[in-house]
Amino acid sequence: MTSELGRRAVHASGTGIPLLYVLDLLTWRGLQLFLVACTVVAFVLEFLRLVVGLDHAVYDRLTREYEANNVAGYALYMVGMAIAAFAFEPRVAVPAMLMLSIGDPVSGYLGSNDATTAKELGVLGVMFLVCFALAVPFTTAAGQLLAGVAAAAAGALGATVADGLKPVIRGYVIDDNLTIPPVAGLAMTVVFLLLAV
Repeated sequence: MTSELGRRAVHASGTGIPLLYVLDLLTWRGLQLFLVACTVVAFVLEFLRLVVGLDHAVYDRLTREYEANNVAGYALYMVGMAIAAFAFEPRVAVPAMLMLSIGDPVSGYLGSNDATTAKELGVLGVMFLVCFALAVPFTTAAGQLLAGVAAAAAGALGATVADGLKPVIRGYVIDDNLTIPPVAGLAMTVVFLLLAV
C-alpha cells in the first residue's frame, strides 16, 4: 500500500511540469526543452537499471512487477508529456499533461485494472469528470465557450479511454502513462479543427 501511495504521489508531482509554463516560469519552447532533458535522464536511468543492473531501493518501491524487465512507467510518463508538448499547442497540451499527472492517479487510487480488463464504470466516470474539469479552463480561455467545452469533453473522453483500456501488443502492455497525453491532446485538437477555432 505504501508503495502504491508513493507511486501516486510521484505521479502527481509531475503536475509541476506544465505549471512551469502556466506560471510563466518557462516559455513554451523552454518547457519543450525541459521535457526533452527529463526524458533523456529517465532513459539513462532505465538503461542503468535494465542493462547495467543498478537496482536501487527506490526502484523496488516505486516500480510494478511487470516493469521489472521493461521500461518503467515514469520514463513512459516523460515520453507521453513530451509528445503532447511537441505535437499540440499549449491550450491542448497543458490539459493533456494534467490529465496524466492528476486524473490518472485519482483514477488509479479509486480502482486499478490489468491489461485484459477495463476499469469499473464509476472509476471511469470520475476520471472523465476530473479530466474535463482540468481541461475547461484552458480550452475556453480564448473565449470560444462552446468549442472549448466540446474540446474539453473530447479530451476527457480520450484520456478516460486511454486510462481504462491498456492494449497489449506482442505481450507488452502499452502503459497509459504513454497514451493519455497524446490521445487526449489529439481528441481536443480534432474538435478545434472541426469547429474551425
